[in-house]
Amino acid sequence: MGTMLEFSAAGQDFGAYRAEAVGRVRGAVVVIHEIWGLADHIKDVADRFASSGYLAVAPDLMGLAGLDATLLAELGAGAGDPARRAEIQPRIRAATEPMRAPGRAGKIQAGVAAVFNYLEATAEGAGRTGVAGFCFGGSYAFALAVAEPRVAAAVSFYGHANYSVEELAGIACPVLAFYGEEDKALTDGLPDLIERMRLAGADFKYTVFSGAGHAFFNDTNPVTYRPEAATIAWTETLGFLGHALG
Repeated sequence: MGTMLEFSAAGQDFGAYRAEAVGRVRGAVVVIHEIWGLADHIKDVADRFASSGYLAVAPDLMGLAGLDATLLAELGAGAGDPARRAEIQPRIRAATEPMRAPGRAGKIQAGVAAVFNYLEATAEGAGRTGVAGFCFGGSYAFALAVAEPRVAAAVSFYGHANYSVEELAGIACPVLAFYGEEDKALTDGLPDLIERMRLAGADFKYTVFSGAGHAFFNDTNPVTYRPEAATIAWTETLGFLGHALG
């Protein structure tokens, strides 16, 4: 069981879940949640990282994103019910609209940076702090890698990376990304991202899982969860971090 920490960024306070590394310490990881916020699933993922030797901190970025954490948690729970999907989708779009307001992305990035700096200042994370994010968090994992040259490794589960070649050239760490083949909003643009990463000289590896879509790793969502793909992705993630962070 982890503990809660308090942070401040962009003039706002926010909490974060800290899970202590177990056994031989391998480094530290910022764990960035899905659009549903710091749900039990993300705390469980942080605990999994901790059990593999990483000090893991998962920030609750909902306030910085301008979102109603309680409402999104409720909608997230309903999204796993096929009978409610038609009703839930427009409510999700409306509930997440504040996130697109000018300046919100900068506030979210400031929160992620605050947690990264915290981990980088620890004995566990000094010089070996990575980031792993999911959906919303996958996009901000890319963002941290672009903005912060000290990041030692970045893992993005089905996140967007809408950056120019010049911006991607700022990435100083290896990047690993995962996608579900049926997640066309991302896979349709993947060839272009691969080419931009190549032109930027970035160390970019990716896996696309057939028979899977968005959020295939989330084992609390019976609609999207794909156990085999999730297991493979987790194994690849640990191997990747083990190599990058030592």
